Amino acid sequence: MRFLETWANYMKKTDTNKEEIKSPGGPQASMTLANGYVESPVRTQAGAEVAAQSGPAPEPPAPLPEQPPARGGWGGKHEFLLSCIGYCVGLGNVWRFPYLCYRNGGGVFLIPYCIMMMVTGLPLFLMELSLGQYGGTGPITVWKCCPLLKGIGIGMLVVASLVSLYYNVIIAWTFYYLGSSFQNPLPWSCEAPANFHLCQNLTANRSSLSASEFFWNERVLGLPHSAGLQDPGRVRWQLALCLLVAWVFIFFCCLKGIRSSGKMVYVTATFPYLVLIVLIIRGATLQGSLQGVQFYLSTDWRRLGSAQVWNDAASQIFYSLGIGFGGLLSMASYNKFDNNVVRDTLIIVTGNCVTSFIAGFAIFSILGHMAWKKGVAVSDVADTGPGLAFVAYPEALALLPGSFIWSILFFLMLFTLGIDTLFGNLEGITTAVLDEFPALRQPRRKAMFLAALCFVFYLLGLLLVTEGGIYWFTLIDAYSTSFGLIIITFFMCLGIAFFYGVNQFCDDIVDMLRLCPPWCVNMLLYFKACWILFTPLLLLFILIYIFVEMYNTPLHYGPYEYPAWGRALGVCLGVVSCIQIPIWSVVAVVSESGTLRDRFRKAIRPLNSWKVTGGDRTFTQHIIDVPFHVTLTDHEFTNEGPGFSGQSGRPGPE
Repeated sequence: MRFLETWANYMKKTDTNKEEIKSPGGPQASMTLANGYVESPVRTQAGAEVAAQSGPAPEPPAPLPEQPPARGGWGGKHEFLLSCIGYCVGLGNVWRFPYLCYRNGGGVFLIPYCIMMMVTGLPLFLMELSLGQYGGTGPITVWKCCPLLKGIGIGMLVVASLVSLYYNVIIAWTFYYLGSSFQNPLPWSCEAPANFHLCQNLTANRSSLSASEFFWNERVLGLPHSAGLQDPGRVRWQLALCLLVAWVFIFFCCLKGIRSSGKMVYVTATFPYLVLIVLIIRGATLQGSLQGVQFYLSTDWRRLGSAQVWNDAASQIFYSLGIGFGGLLSMASYNKFDNNVVRDTLIIVTGNCVTSFIAGFAIFSILGHMAWKKGVAVSDVADTGPGLAFVAYPEALALLPGSFIWSILFFLMLFTLGIDTLFGNLEGITTAVLDEFPALRQPRRKAMFLAALCFVFYLLGLLLVTEGGIYWFTLIDAYSTSFGLIIITFFMCLGIAFFYGVNQFCDDIVDMLRLCPPWCVNMLLYFKACWILFTPLLLLFILIYIFVEMYNTPLHYGPYEYPAWGRALGVCLGVVSCIQIPIWSVVAVVSESGTLRDRFRKAIRPLNSWKVTGGDRTFTQHIIDVPFHVTLTDHEFTNEGPGFSGQSGRPGPE
């Protein structure tokens, strides 16, 4: 009984200590730690008396583990919108969409383009944004909603890495042209003294290279010194230096994450629109511009019966929106939980498609003037890819009064278009890695990781700035975002619709929207039908067409035809991304227990932490704990009391 009385008195004094510790503002005020725990900085007098009676002071508690920095978030809603628009509106809007309109029937191409936007672009875009925003994590960790599909996130990481590898080479070319644009006359124009003989030969013999083609092939690429893939030749030191500057620029812009890149997009995402407006106004005043616009919007209704038109429309929507690269998912993961993701999807997708259409007027009005000036048809000067951006359009700019000014504006526009897309790709990579390894969020570790990542990309990119680098560039460009990317998004759509559950996914979206107006409910019904049926079927159609086209059509760059081993290497690049899905699915199933059926069911079940990082992450309360130590003396464990026997302190028989 004496022990019980001692214990009761002790607990009473301890409760008094706890009340004094919790009193605000006094000398005994508590200290709140970073993780939500509370610790008393000093003992109260009563507590000191207890300690004096109880014996030696207890050892201090072990220090709590260091918490990684928080993920952070966008500084404002406009930063997210501008970042997504800048990520989606890229070089493909300038050099691919206008050419596809020309190749596929002109204005009639807009019909399949809009249909594909409604059936594939909007649903997949909303799916990726919603998944990232609800999960609040990167492309790999977000698959806690369905561990079986973790390979989708890793596949996205592979695709984003391959694209980042060659995309910055385009920015390096842009830097080279931008630096050359400060010369008057431009070095690729006929007015330059070094090009007089070229322009004379071109007038006499149409088969000769133009001044802009000569500058691109000889001065920039060094192409005549390479025989193909097997003969890359020497590194072009000018391009290697431009590539280094490009990666250093990217490193400093991404060093602070979205805190720095989110501020950059106010300039990089809006400047291209300013330049496009200026170029449209300037192009409309040129003679022959109407001929170019008519060529751009010419209508050939027979082209609607071609499967290639529909495939081109779907692929343009797919690639221009950046679906399946992980960038959209990563950027959405920094949103507030209750952000209206449906509204953002409509704004971004519509803005991207309108930009593509408007860019065609700026491009073809000036190409029409170029065709009039040279006395040839517009089809003879129209091109796609690097040929349009670095051959045809610079040649057209050289024909304008004050050509160097327009050239500077054009390549500044290309730079800002490319840099925004690369921001999104690199953000997808870093977010995925930092979410898997939160310790890397420490500022110094993150800087070291980002520096190492950019340096590795720079070293690998040196192959693409050799004398035969354009052959490797074309190979990676053709296969890195081909069938592998389609397979990744195909399984993402099927996995969310049938494994995670399309109804549950729609409930998650409503949970984020809080108050879903009637128009939003109707939109979700439409998206649900697309996710279950229409979008997977169209993706399957695109995939089959890609395989047929790949088998029947050899890959070319100009007159050079790629060898069989080169095409096989390209196929391997595509396989590396999509093969991650079955590999990590097997890992997820094997890591579970039970029968094969039980393992599969467990592998598609969301983890317990999914809801914490999803719908409840904004409202999760920190665990408040007040740790204290109890030290009892030996006489309190003796057998003097009837309730205890021996020195063990275990209860004895009564």
